[in-house]
Amino acid sequence: MNRAYYSALISGFIKEDLDSIHGKISGQYDLNKLAIQQSNAWKNQTIILKNSLKNFTGKIYFEFTIPRMGKRVDNILIIGNCIFIIEFKIGSSVYDNYAKEQAFNYGLDMNNFHEGSHNKIIIPILVAENAATVQNIFSRSYDNLYDTIYSNASDLASVISEALLHFDGAPSIDIELWEHSIYKPTPTIIEAATALYKKHNVEEISRSDAGAENLSVTSECISQIIDFSKTNNKKSICFITGVPGAGKTLAGLNIANLRSNYEQEEHAVFLSGNGPLVDVLREALARDKVKTAKEENVSITKFMASSHVKSFIQNIHHFRDASLRDVGAPIEKVTIFDEAQRAWTKEQASSFMKRNKGMADFNKSEPEFLIEVMDRHQDWCTIVCLIGGGQEINTGEAGLEEWIRPFAEHFKDWNIYYSSEITNDGNYIRNPSTLHILKQKGAMEKPELHLSVSLRSFRSAQLSNFVQEIINNNPTEAANIYLNFIKESYPIAITRNLETARNWLKSKTIGSERMGIVASSGAIRLRPFGLNVKAKIDAPIWFLNDKDDIRSSFFLEEVATEFDIQGLELDWTCVAWDGDLHYHNNQWNYKKFKGTKWQNISSPEIIKYLINSYRVLLTRARQGMIIYIPEGNPEDITRPPFIYDGTFEFFKSIGIEDV
Repeated sequence: MNRAYYSALISGFIKEDLDSIHGKISGQYDLNKLAIQQSNAWKNQTIILKNSLKNFTGKIYFEFTIPRMGKRVDNILIIGNCIFIIEFKIGSSVYDNYAKEQAFNYGLDMNNFHEGSHNKIIIPILVAENAATVQNIFSRSYDNLYDTIYSNASDLASVISEALLHFDGAPSIDIELWEHSIYKPTPTIIEAATALYKKHNVEEISRSDAGAENLSVTSECISQIIDFSKTNNKKSICFITGVPGAGKTLAGLNIANLRSNYEQEEHAVFLSGNGPLVDVLREALARDKVKTAKEENVSITKFMASSHVKSFIQNIHHFRDASLRDVGAPIEKVTIFDEAQRAWTKEQASSFMKRNKGMADFNKSEPEFLIEVMDRHQDWCTIVCLIGGGQEINTGEAGLEEWIRPFAEHFKDWNIYYSSEITNDGNYIRNPSTLHILKQKGAMEKPELHLSVSLRSFRSAQLSNFVQEIINNNPTEAANIYLNFIKESYPIAITRNLETARNWLKSKTIGSERMGIVASSGAIRLRPFGLNVKAKIDAPIWFLNDKDDIRSSFFLEEVATEFDIQGLELDWTCVAWDGDLHYHNNQWNYKKFKGTKWQNISSPEIIKYLINSYRVLLTRARQGMIIYIPEGNPEDITRPPFIYDGTFEFFKSIGIEDV
């Protein structure tokens, strides 16, 4: 993939004709969208850079792609031992804070995800053409990434010289090695959805190195199944599995994006029963659509943008209700069900339909009904189920097995394709009779349908295994994973003080990285510390609004529960721990707070939901987390010290340090 619209040695760039350079850059751009303003900006940038770089040797790049963000940085300069990330504001006389952060975030992305930039000096520069000269201070932010410095058009050469002098002595960068090094982007699901909706392909925004299961392999496998179904008038269902954060939702969004071909009647839709996820993604896409339109001098209202987005991402329950009203085949030929394990059992679905829809005769699970809806097609269709093992977190969630059971008696002509992990991991299927159905139906096992490496916690691929050992009460194995695979790359800390936890998060979070506090929905006795899990957050605001909004995650006041955050993520989290899951007498104890006291949970199903809730909470952070375990209070019967002390000592015993 060509990462830049234009690149050249600085010596060649200086000699090359302005029109030639401009032609090469604009030739890479969609000419239908190329505004005069952008064209003139490139010309002005080129003139400024030609005047500024006469006495330097190195290489220059225009419009260098930043894959994770789906964006391009104006210029990158490799000179000596420094990587300069340059963001231009042509015509501007002020150093805008937004532009300053944008330049820094580009540098942060290069530092985190571009192998050739690891341990290299990265200096973001904001060039405001007509701004005043300022005295820059080189302040290291993280690793060898420095805070953004400033320049105007006339002093860019002196700013670069000053930087090179300041960092004199560090080894020079091997430009060819840097240029051909691997980019390992791991976008947040919000970034990924936004990039895919803009028609970036999954290869541009996802890792493709040997250390990770390639999302494009999974996407290609699904595309082949869809093509086969279409060509042979077959109906098919596919089960994609993956560890938390492996990119199941990204894979689903990519399929929806690729197969939304209205001209060829390949209508596709991404469906999720996760209300906060749907709300957050829709809001993010609508906001970005308005922003992009504004940049292209096109007028579009937020309402118009939202209506476009709704056809791409829908709530599964709305899709279900529409199919109850209309008994015909839906327009969609490809349906992607995200977190399909959360669809309702027959008991839950029947009860809901009777209470809320007046349908006393509804007697099937939600998966069976949704398969039945797609079966209305006379020719072909494909269902894609994205399944998280051990991710059911609420009463009535069916799990994978409920999607397979209907095929025992019905839907005889369907093809079934499943991830190999389904038969290897007990978190997916517990009843042997379900495996018998797969065998009886001649279901086809596809290893490509499992995503085994977490991309969310990109600093440690072992996080999900570590959490599993904690849940399984294997402190020795948990300690082994932590000390050998996690400690050096993925910061985890514990504390008994909430303000300490907040300060820890603030000290770790830089640039566009996002932080927040999460807790179990059963963590009722965190309320004395100001954490009220019963106070519902506004998910789009909590996840998307910026640092000056008190309702956003940044303020560390409102707490998100497993229901709010499943399928989404933050860079840094504080996991606030209560007595609903506590360690005592060398084992985990399961409690529910009812009325004025904690009560034992005896139901295996409810215990499973509680365990899965904490699994979700412990796997939401991309870069690191702090676990806050409050002190108990002997005078409060709902907060006896032992239900907190045992959990705290458990985490200390596996090597996590108290701060």
